Amino acid sequence: MKRRVVVTGLGLVTPVGCGVEPAWKNILAGRSGARRIESFDVSDIACKVAAQVPRRSEFPDRPDAFDPDAVMSPRDAKRIDDFILYSIAAADQALADADWAPKELGEEAQHRTGVMIGSGIGGLQTTYEASITLHEKGPRRLSPFVIPAMLINLASGQTSIRHGLKGPNHAVVTACATGAHAIGDAGRLIAHGDADVMVAGGGEAAINRLGIAAFVACRAMTTGFNDTPEKASRPYDEDRDGFLMGEGAGVVVLEDYEHAKARGAKIYAELRGYGLSGDAHHITSPAPEGEGGLRAMQAALGHSGLDAADIGYVNAHGTSTPMGDELEVQAVERLLGDHAANVLMSSTKSATGHLLGAAGAVESIFSILALRDGMAPPTLNLDNPSVETPLDLVPHTAKPFEAKAVMSNSFGFGGTNAAVIFAKAD
Repeated sequence: MKRRVVVTGLGLVTPVGCGVEPAWKNILAGRSGARRIESFDVSDIACKVAAQVPRRSEFPDRPDAFDPDAVMSPRDAKRIDDFILYSIAAADQALADADWAPKELGEEAQHRTGVMIGSGIGGLQTTYEASITLHEKGPRRLSPFVIPAMLINLASGQTSIRHGLKGPNHAVVTACATGAHAIGDAGRLIAHGDADVMVAGGGEAAINRLGIAAFVACRAMTTGFNDTPEKASRPYDEDRDGFLMGEGAGVVVLEDYEHAKARGAKIYAELRGYGLSGDAHHITSPAPEGEGGLRAMQAALGHSGLDAADIGYVNAHGTSTPMGDELEVQAVERLLGDHAANVLMSSTKSATGHLLGAAGAVESIFSILALRDGMAPPTLNLDNPSVETPLDLVPHTAKPFEAKAVMSNSFGFGGTNAAVIFAKAD
């Protein structure tokens, strides 16, 4: 018999703040993390805005600003890429929140605790800088830490070493579906008995000249709101023109229900459903009518044992791209049928931008918090909806709801899809 999987810890590093409660408060208040890019030259790039993690050095008066020095020494931070730094910080938060410290509990706890933190791109800034160094100064000037800073699985590896996690050590790489896949796959490891506890999620730090220019080149990124960054991410709106890039990390602690209950752990929600699918259609465009995403949602609902009527809120993939948003709406409508009129669906990317491989994990956490508080976060900038739907897309302002379960969707380049469903734990 498969074991039940619950969420006992949360950790966030996002463009709207560092820390779960500060970030959630800002999301509900409709605050945007978007701003003009000042950290590198964008004079020759069509997109000049992004949703960057606010740092203590830039915003000394913000208590929710990210402080790298509170995570590790500057010397150690220079040896890793920021996607690893963000992931470690979020994992630290999640483990502290779960009150789970395997190193202090002995080898059995260490052996039964694993980690699965993924990334869509990994150490892009490290790769970019190393390439320039190689070209301009030659191979002898390359740091021995270039490869460990680039590799996607080093977010899991560094977290494992830091906390003594000797169970499954894995990483997911499925573009923008990475975070959701990591949580779903980690949940299955617990359900099948390979671990009792898993630290799972995603991290990303691709806001640099290469990342922004490359997404502009493939015509996926917003370019029309350089003077009003906070308006750039506008899912479902007539004026949307592409996604706004974000960065950060989201990490959860997943745990076998009986294990959590035995130690008196706080339980946020139960991971009830997980579905994944492939479009087999196009490298960047979703399948017609959102068929691939629909199958992932159907699989998640089927595995959950719940009815469509149990779902009250959907955190949409909703990237603000011209095609993807409307196809997702169609797919969710088909999944929910007549119940769609009772469901709230919003895109928190309207505030955080698109965190690529971290998006699914961050948005899963927002979904869990929405379930906890009975409050659906808003879709910002939804002034002129481009689609007619019975779904409530929660424009501008957060709305209360009551439901047994919530769902979060994530879709990625290459036609990879994931859906996760969280429910109140009985």
